[in-house]
Amino acid sequence: MDTIASLFSFITWPVSWVIVQFHKLYGAIFGPDTGWAWGLSIVSLVVLIRICLIPLFVKQIKSTRNMQALQPKMKAIQERYKSDKQRQSEEMMKLYKETGTNPLSSCLPILAQSPFFFALYHVLSGIANGKTIGVINQPLLESAQKAHIFGAPLAAKFMDSASKVEGLGATLTDVRVITAIMIVMMSASQFFTQRQLMTKNVDLTVKTPFMQQQKMLMYVFPVMFAVMGINFPVGVLVYWLTTNVWTMGQQMYVINQNPTPGSKAQAHYLDRLVKSVTQHGEVQGKRRRAVVQAIVAKGPDRNDNERKFITGLSKQGFVAQADGTVVKSDTALLEAEGGAAPKRQQPKRQTKAQRQGGATVVQQDDAAAKTSLTKDSTDAGDSAAEAPQDKRTEPQGAKPQQENKPKQGKPTAGQARAKSGQRKGQQRPKHPTKK
Repeated sequence: MDTIASLFSFITWPVSWVIVQFHKLYGAIFGPDTGWAWGLSIVSLVVLIRICLIPLFVKQIKSTRNMQALQPKMKAIQERYKSDKQRQSEEMMKLYKETGTNPLSSCLPILAQSPFFFALYHVLSGIANGKTIGVINQPLLESAQKAHIFGAPLAAKFMDSASKVEGLGATLTDVRVITAIMIVMMSASQFFTQRQLMTKNVDLTVKTPFMQQQKMLMYVFPVMFAVMGINFPVGVLVYWLTTNVWTMGQQMYVINQNPTPGSKAQAHYLDRLVKSVTQHGEVQGKRRRAVVQAIVAKGPDRNDNERKFITGLSKQGFVAQADGTVVKSDTALLEAEGGAAPKRQQPKRQTKAQRQGGATVVQQDDAAAKTSLTKDSTDAGDSAAEAPQDKRTEPQGAKPQQENKPKQGKPTAGQARAKSGQRKGQQRPKHPTKK
């Protein structure tokens, strides 16, 4: 670790200068030789560095989301050019160029912090060895060696010997207890940060190898920091614990305010947005209007969370507009309540008793039809008998009148059913006993 830290010795002077300036401020409040003055100086160094790295953090978020969106296309390229690695790499680079994605952007904040981390390690190692380094002169060196954080010297390590720890004015038990607690807290914060990213801010509808890699890192990083932490001075543990807590809070803010589309965090965010619109009757804030505008512009390409958001607005009587605003609409409320058009109901299935009752009605209709046919035939016979008398009375040259044939009307429903029930072809003669 000392060899790696010596490679970043060029940045040791700026880091030591920033720590000394903060030490002057906190030393006037808590005393120059206290652990609070030196510990808060290191914490302030972390905050200053992380504020300067906010643009890189924003770029990291965009790059991570772009990588998540490109995973299906990347997987298709890998399967298509499985046997040609060179063509596979060319297609990957072409895809990155077309979408403006840089795979290394997700590592930019960590890479940017590395020089400051190793420079601080180099400064604290010099304090532990009694060497002046950077802006830290002899009086400041003696003050830093006297500083203790909860009984552990600023430059002490978990693996230091008892004689070395006693030379810094502390006991080995105090140093190991404090460093062990800080290592556990550092690893736990790293695990929680990665876990909330995987469980809340990942599109669960897309299963890609990228998600498996992130899940693996969720367990690998805490173990790695725990192993490395036993060789870190207390001051470096303060630095790394502070930066982990900052990352966790910063990520929590981003997840709540700018979640990944399709994630659980987006569902919670849109639920809060519907409640806000219902309460105030409008979309408050420029950023929220931009979110609504983007959802409206997607049209049929909306995910499940966004479709539920549009439906939720309709249930409250609002319609989202293309400019990100909402308007009150009674039509949307009526449609959401199901008052647009009644659904067509299927006919109910009849019971056995109802079907038997219908058959009885059909039989009665058949009997009535037979009676009607018999009566019509009788009337026709009477008319035929009276026809010759009328013919004798007609004058010569007159045309004979046409027989008065009974007109048969449209068969009733009973007749149609009876006729359709007859067998085709030659009928089988009935038994004499059934005549």
